[in-house]
Amino acid sequence: MDRQVPAANGEQRVRAITVRSAGLDLVKWTAIVTMVADHLRYLWPAADGLFVIGRLAFPLFCLALAINVGRSDPTMWPSRSAARYLGWLLVFGVLSEGPYRWLDTGSQTLNVIPTLTLGLFLAWAIHHRQALACLLGLSAALTAALFSDHLMYGLPGVLLPAAILIARRYGGAGWLLPCALAVAGNVTNSWLRAHPLQPIALVILSTAAMSLPIGLWLARQERWQVPRVGRWGYAFYPLHLALIAGLQRLAAALGI
Repeated sequence: MDRQVPAANGEQRVRAITVRSAGLDLVKWTAIVTMVADHLRYLWPAADGLFVIGRLAFPLFCLALAINVGRSDPTMWPSRSAARYLGWLLVFGVLSEGPYRWLDTGSQTLNVIPTLTLGLFLAWAIHHRQALACLLGLSAALTAALFSDHLMYGLPGVLLPAAILIARRYGGAGWLLPCALAVAGNVTNSWLRAHPLQPIALVILSTAAMSLPIGLWLARQERWQVPRVGRWGYAFYPLHLALIAGLQRLAAALGI
């Protein structure tokens, strides 16, 4: 939640002070847990349920990103906090590529962080509407359109955080767009694209469609006491990929 307090210099201008949101941390924890469940399918390929659960993860990360952007002062950009946010994404986007390739050797896409980074640029453009932010957002959208096949969740995944911001602003039927994008991002999966009417595919896509309503409900649970998700969350992504890849290699070596 945000509070508005007078600036220390006594002027009428106000500044936003961001305080911890238990609901936002709950969204992040759910995204992390469902992401790990999704990646555990590399150890148990026949466990379709893990893939279904994993369809919640990316939309929830996008929801957390959109909430964070929406909590910032629209008139104060670029800011140190925005620069730090971008810096962490860029650093761990690079550091995560090796573990991601080690785990998913046949992937045609980059790890998920480049998609989130481009999505952040577009969300900044929607929220701040300054010339530089709009230029970054336009560049991100064009990049995503040109290289959609190389981005996890493709162009729909890049558009999703901005669509969530718009839906949070206008509400109502506006939520149909981000829910549709959450589904479209999953259809970038070649198997789902080829078999959209298979029973398991319908369950998967329905889960993706419900991910944001679930996330919005979680975000409102301010009374639930959960540990804070800090900067360790960035490092968790490549570390858990490396750990699961290592266990995968160990299981293969032992013939398990």
